Amino acid sequence: MRRLRTAVLGALAALGLVVASAAPAPAAAPITTSVYTADPAALVVGDTLYVYTGRDEAPAGGSGFVMREWHAFSSTDATTWTSHGARLKISDFPWAGADAWASEVEPRNGKYYWYTSINGNGPGWMDIGVAVGDSPLGPFRDAKGGPLISDSTPGSSPLNIDPTVFTDDDGQAYIYWGSYWGVRAAKLKPDMINLDGPVVTPQGVTNFWEAPWMFKRDGTYYLAYAANDSGCSQPNYACIRYATASNPLGPWTERGVVLDQVSSTTNHPAIVEFNGQWYMVYHNAAAPGGGDFRRSVTLDKLYWNADGTMRKVVQTSGPGGGQPPAGTNHALTATASTSYVSPWETLAAVNDGHVPANSADRGHGAYGNWNHQGTEWLEYRWPSAQSVDKVAAYWFDDDQGIDLPASCRVQYWNGGGYVDVPGQSACGVAANTYNVTTFPAISTTRLRLNITSRSGFSTGVLEWMALS
Repeated sequence: MRRLRTAVLGALAALGLVVASAAPAPAAAPITTSVYTADPAALVVGDTLYVYTGRDEAPAGGSGFVMREWHAFSSTDATTWTSHGARLKISDFPWAGADAWASEVEPRNGKYYWYTSINGNGPGWMDIGVAVGDSPLGPFRDAKGGPLISDSTPGSSPLNIDPTVFTDDDGQAYIYWGSYWGVRAAKLKPDMINLDGPVVTPQGVTNFWEAPWMFKRDGTYYLAYAANDSGCSQPNYACIRYATASNPLGPWTERGVVLDQVSSTTNHPAIVEFNGQWYMVYHNAAAPGGGDFRRSVTLDKLYWNADGTMRKVVQTSGPGGGQPPAGTNHALTATASTSYVSPWETLAAVNDGHVPANSADRGHGAYGNWNHQGTEWLEYRWPSAQSVDKVAAYWFDDDQGIDLPASCRVQYWNGGGYVDVPGQSACGVAANTYNVTTFPAISTTRLRLNITSRSGFSTGVLEWMALS
């Protein structure tokens, strides 16, 4: 369960961070694993797809965002990515002090305007700045000498972050932004660095939290955004909802969830058509060593229904724990029980057959027993005896109250009680992988996994397989 501090930070995290790698990466894997990236924005220029991100620099086990620069990546096939490194930094804005959060690049009249979320040195908290360059890769410079939007802007959001800019067919540009349930919008002047009229509060954007992304398709306006209501995600996790309108300022009609929660608590969309295919670009915690503050940008294909609604994006597995061990998984037909499961977690996750991306992957739910400590157990029962010669545990670690276990032990029902499975190999406790325990085959109707926590922590499981 996320603590309040994390919930607050997550709200702020429309930031993006990312570092890039010139090495190829398949679609649905992170576009880079050389640095951690987040809060993507996508832009198509000619035959090239650009993705702009922030860079997560938090250390392993860190409890907050560390972000100081924005990166750019490019691809001509949405599969192989080239890193162009940091193209914009906090230091490029003399009036800024910290927090290179979410951003977006919008072209206009041969120039490229980079709208950013920054913590300014002046009064208030987060501001939105603008940089400008002559190409999609810059170099970029501060275009205004101060914030475009700040706490002093009349009608501004409770938290001025996550700008998305859209230019309509008639040349009028619009900016949407906000967090803390406060979506805001305004027109931009042709110079792209000044507001053109008052800030408005668009109506009909149900359950808005942060991270808006606006675009147009077949005459309809679309607004995707992060929402963290109970109808689409577990507590303190975000999904992506979307709404449609016939006017760029609304009113909007909410259409449903297009991307379920991901393995990071935050979620941030960019939706773009490239080479005739639509894509959802987003971040998760799937890169090795990733987590809520060490995210990674990826993308998956997005498809449309005939009525113009979006089909829910299927998240494909990226690198992390690899494929599960071979064999018949009897867990899929077992009835699971446990000594304790936290009310916000789900026991059903342990035998749903999902392949986790890493130990922070909550895309299909997770079993956790916070705030219990010591030894807890999971149990499988079958109506008839099953032959089992190995189990595989994929541990859940939320970087908070749930950690990797100190130890574990496999037991089986011998007809009168539970006893240790004889000849079992070491019960592994590694993150981001299937920990396989082997033993001479046993025949039983019940199997139990005893899990002992580290001092001060509880334990969790994403998947527990019982194999032959």
